[in-house]
Amino acid sequence: MTQSFSELQLSPNLARAIAEMGYESMTPIQAQAIPVVLQGRDVMGAAQTGTGKTAAFSLPLLQRMLKHENASTSPARHPVRALVLLPTRELADQVADQIKQYAKHTQLRSTVVFGGMDMKPQTLELKKGVEVLVATPGRLLDHIEAKNCVLNQVEYVVLDEADRMLDIGFLPDLQRILSYLPKTRTTLLFSATFSPEIKRLASSYLQDPITIEVARSNATASTVEQHFYRVDDDDKRQTLKQIVKERGVTQAFVFVNSKLGCARLARSLEREGLKTTALHGDKSQDERLKALDAFKKGEVDLLVCTDVAARGLDIKDVPAVFNFDIPFNAEDYVHRIGRTGRAGASGLAVSFVSGKDTRLMADIEKLIGKKLELEALELEADRKPAGRFNDGQRAWREGDDEGRREIRQAREAREPREPREERRASRPARAPADPLFDKPYEPALAADAKPSWEAAAKPAATSRLSPNIKSRKKVPALFKASAPAENT
Repeated sequence: MTQSFSELQLSPNLARAIAEMGYESMTPIQAQAIPVVLQGRDVMGAAQTGTGKTAAFSLPLLQRMLKHENASTSPARHPVRALVLLPTRELADQVADQIKQYAKHTQLRSTVVFGGMDMKPQTLELKKGVEVLVATPGRLLDHIEAKNCVLNQVEYVVLDEADRMLDIGFLPDLQRILSYLPKTRTTLLFSATFSPEIKRLASSYLQDPITIEVARSNATASTVEQHFYRVDDDDKRQTLKQIVKERGVTQAFVFVNSKLGCARLARSLEREGLKTTALHGDKSQDERLKALDAFKKGEVDLLVCTDVAARGLDIKDVPAVFNFDIPFNAEDYVHRIGRTGRAGASGLAVSFVSGKDTRLMADIEKLIGKKLELEALELEADRKPAGRFNDGQRAWREGDDEGRREIRQAREAREPREPREERRASRPARAPADPLFDKPYEPALAADAKPSWEAAAKPAATSRLSPNIKSRKKVPALFKASAPAENT
């Protein structure tokens, strides 16, 4: 049975904001986590991507902070009280935007800091004073070292997408940041999976946490229709275009394993008439935000991206996800297809499997505990009647005798050839040979010139000039080499 937000008895200002955002019923993670966080307990929560984790930790923290809200405009009276850490710039920007909407009718201030942007505007916001700070670990450390923010009054810490932060290598940064915080605090850790590393992190920094797990570990959403097609690497782009056309896909994520492959695929699809943009780590922060904004507005059909966009991006109603490359990490498969089929909606997840992906597929099967069936897909190019001349041309280039024979037969069918005897008879007679014209040309010799055979018999004088140069300019005496002086 679903629970309503009205049952939480939130502050009127918070209740007003979430009503304006269209929130009515709570998701499972919200229904279980919010009451626990309101009690001030540490939480270790696991849920599928897109199940509403941001509201699950933001709303109860804002509710608790409002009890001690200070209306002073002095920056010193607005210390950082809640810190939210996320692995990527996109996630940080997205979570900060949601928190700002939840708190828009309150006096609580919030801001976001992440890398790839100028620090000056972020520093100005921090100097004004904020109660809620959303950040990526690296940029937060930059501000701490520059003394732009102080964390000694933090009451609440949220580690969102904690498994992703560990994958990226943020553990040392997390440990440094947590060392700046008061030991008495509420710590919330949210992760898509509970790996052994996550459990060790929780045991180090959480105090007697309540574990909330609303879905089977590493389960894929039941609302997502999954297909695995055996496709050669050279046919992947054509297969993608065909499925988009046949299924009438209006928008989709297309995941690629490398930044270079992502950029190349996006350019190729754009040249072929598909509205496409790329999202990967080599893009500037401004370019990445513009790409996401264009995709959200429907100005772009295909968002070709690396796993930087695989986690937590809250883009509603994405009907399909394509794994152009099978992910190297099996857990990333779960996160990728979690971009579609959200909030009970149906979705499509298509993966292209080539011969080199056998081990990766086995890892996915082991992780999700399900046997994956490979399907064959007939390309449109294979359905069309073969053009005899074009196929024959291809065979001619590849040295196929059968193809060459087809070309000759097709040519004869169009232009019947005469019998060999008739062709010989129809040839024009050759003129008799003329001795004068058959004789090799020899220029006449000058009176004092010697025959060529006599000149050849006499060895030519040694010269450092090219044999084609017939004359040598006289060298002025000034530049003539003098005889070497005798030793005295």
